[in-house]
Amino acid sequence: MSSSPAPFSWSSSEPCDGTSEETPLLHPKGSSLGKHTNPTPRAEDDLCCPEKPLPKGQILLLCFARMMEPIAFFSIFPFIAQMVQKNGQLPESDVGFYSGLIESLFSATQMVVLIFWGRLADQIGRKPVLLCSLVGLAIGPVLFCLATTIPEMIFFRCLAGMFSGSDLIIRTMIAENSTPKTQAKAFGWFSIGGNLGIFLGPVVGGALASPATQYPALFGGMEFFERHPYALPGIATGVISLTGALTVALFLKETLPQEEGRQDSSPSQQQPAPVMSVSEIVQAPGVMLVLSLYGHVMLLAYAFTAILPILLYTPVDLGGLGFGPSLISLIMAAEAASQALWLLLAFPPLHRRYGAKGVLRACGIAYPLTFAGYILLNQMLRRGEGNSVVMAWFWVACAIESLVGPGVAMSFTAAQLALNEATPSPQVLSTLNAMALTAASAVRAIAPGAVSAAYAVGVRSRLLDGQLIWIGLIPLASILGVIAKWLPERRGENSEEVNDA
Repeated sequence: MSSSPAPFSWSSSEPCDGTSEETPLLHPKGSSLGKHTNPTPRAEDDLCCPEKPLPKGQILLLCFARMMEPIAFFSIFPFIAQMVQKNGQLPESDVGFYSGLIESLFSATQMVVLIFWGRLADQIGRKPVLLCSLVGLAIGPVLFCLATTIPEMIFFRCLAGMFSGSDLIIRTMIAENSTPKTQAKAFGWFSIGGNLGIFLGPVVGGALASPATQYPALFGGMEFFERHPYALPGIATGVISLTGALTVALFLKETLPQEEGRQDSSPSQQQPAPVMSVSEIVQAPGVMLVLSLYGHVMLLAYAFTAILPILLYTPVDLGGLGFGPSLISLIMAAEAASQALWLLLAFPPLHRRYGAKGVLRACGIAYPLTFAGYILLNQMLRRGEGNSVVMAWFWVACAIESLVGPGVAMSFTAAQLALNEATPSPQVLSTLNAMALTAASAVRAIAPGAVSAAYAVGVRSRLLDGQLIWIGLIPLASILGVIAKWLPERRGENSEEVNDA
């Protein structure tokens, strides 16, 4: 029999106040009940206690802080190629390589340091580690955008990646601020915060790069901005991250659970519980399975995100949809809005009724159908030229694909909640999140380039009308439902108690 701790459970048959049938009604010292030896409310108590309201102020603060990392990551995308060429005096043929390298270094460095940040947060607290990460994210982009050589750009990009631990701390704090009945809503807001950061990052970078050229009336003739044309977006990104750090410092509350019984024990007994090692966490029941599932969901997400804009632009005869820039922007905006609505309106009731496992199994069916939908759209365009009826149905199918397809984004949040449910102990939740995000960072560093290359091979060869990429992605997406099937049932899931909650 394994000696690993049992997974952190969301339900309990014990009374909410920590007593049992054997607890005396009168404490020896005269109190009406024995003193509760666990000063920190347990997550499993939530199913039998009156519903604990979601601390919306704390959740919104965390969602605001969540925006900082994607803003820092994506803000350089609009000008990275120009900056590389200017600082390195490179031929155009080499710009793509160095641009891709510098973009990936953030994720590669993040992958190395996440376990460290997670362990530190489990030992000294969530808030100080989050604050340190946000301050680092405020400094890193400023230094990067002041760089004047390729080696400086590489060094400062790695420095920014070293302080990119805020995402995992925020995930942990949202889990600790919510209950089984409110966590779906809380993580839906969390996802919206991340998407806003992804949207704002390129906007900040593109709008503020080369200000002396873009806004000569305001910045023309300023020597500093002429010598450092990318300094302004770096400064703006730094200021935004600094506001996140200040709000965290002033208003965010610590959530690291206190050890059971520690406040009631004698000084000689107040010894910290032994911290589980990474190896012990991995060996805990269900952890390896849920980590594999989390990595698989991230692989599908990064792969699809990488090829979607290329697919929308690629000519119809090469396997794409042949849309122009304005229509591509409209389609991607519609998908982003649809994803937000799925997460805010559909996910909480679906998760409440079917649990993370049920949502993931549904997404395992929806993902292959969504991918196959793009094959159908391409075939309709090939056969619909000059046929108004076919083209009318094409636009109906395109609308369905853009509004219904993004529902698969629920798999991201469901995977996070499955991770929370598999946590062996609340004291190692941050470390477990770090392990999951380390895998996600590895996927983000490799998957987009690999999938884009595979898509290019299919387009060049015109195999299967340019649809070769889907031959790999559709079976890969189908595996999600198979992995989700092996997730354990949440205790109380589908029971009358949970359905009535």
